[in-house]
Amino acid sequence: MSEQMSELAIRDYVARLAGDAPAPGGGSAAAVVGALAAASVRMVGSFTVGKKKYAAVEDEIRAHLAAIDDCCERMLALAQEDVTAFGAVGEAYALPKASDEEKQARSAAIQSALRDAAGVPLRLVEACAGLSRHLLPLAQKGNQNLLSDVGVAARLCQAAAECGWLNVEVNLALIDDETFVTARRARLQAMLRECQKACEETWYRIGAKITG
Repeated sequence: MSEQMSELAIRDYVARLAGDAPAPGGGSAAAVVGALAAASVRMVGSFTVGKKKYAAVEDEIRAHLAAIDDCCERMLALAQEDVTAFGAVGEAYALPKASDEEKQARSAAIQSALRDAAGVPLRLVEACAGLSRHLLPLAQKGNQNLLSDVGVAARLCQAAAECGWLNVEVNLALIDDETFVTARRARLQAMLRECQKACEETWYRIGAKITG
C-alpha cells in the first residue's frame, strides 16, 4: 500500500479500515485514536496561549504544546508503521517451508517479524503515557471553557494505550524468546499503568468540576 495512512482523508481511512484488506487494522486505528487524543488536548492549549487571562501560564502551556505535538507526530507515524509491520509478518508466514532449511529460515523470519510487530504498539503505549502527563496540567491551567475537551483527550488516550497493550500481547504470545517477552511485558505494564492512572485522574477531576 503506497499511501501513507496519515495522508488519507478521514472517510478514506475509515473505508480502508472497514474493507477486506488485512491492513490497516486495529493497531493502526489505535494509533489514530491516540493522535486524536493529542489533537483534542492541544486545542485547549491553542485557546489558552495569547489570552490575557492566562498570560501567567503561557510559557508553561507552550512547553506542554511542544511535547504534545511530538506525541501526536509519533502516533501518526505509528499508524503507518503498524501497517508495515503487519505486512512483514504476513510475508514471513508466506515463506516456503518444503525443506528443513526453508522451515528454519521461515521460523526465524517469523520470529523477527513478530518482535518488530510487537514493538509498534509498545511504542504507542509509550507515546500515550507521555501524552497523559500533559492532560491534568492542561485541565488545571488551560482555558476552562474547553475543559470537556481535555476529558475527551483523557478517555481517547487511555483507550489507545489499552488497545496498544492488547496488540503487544497478541504478538508476544507467539514469540519463543522468553527473555524478550518478559522484558517487553514488564516495560509494557509499567507504561500502561502510568497512562491509566493519569487519564483516570484527569477524567474524574474534570467530571467532578463540570457536574459540581
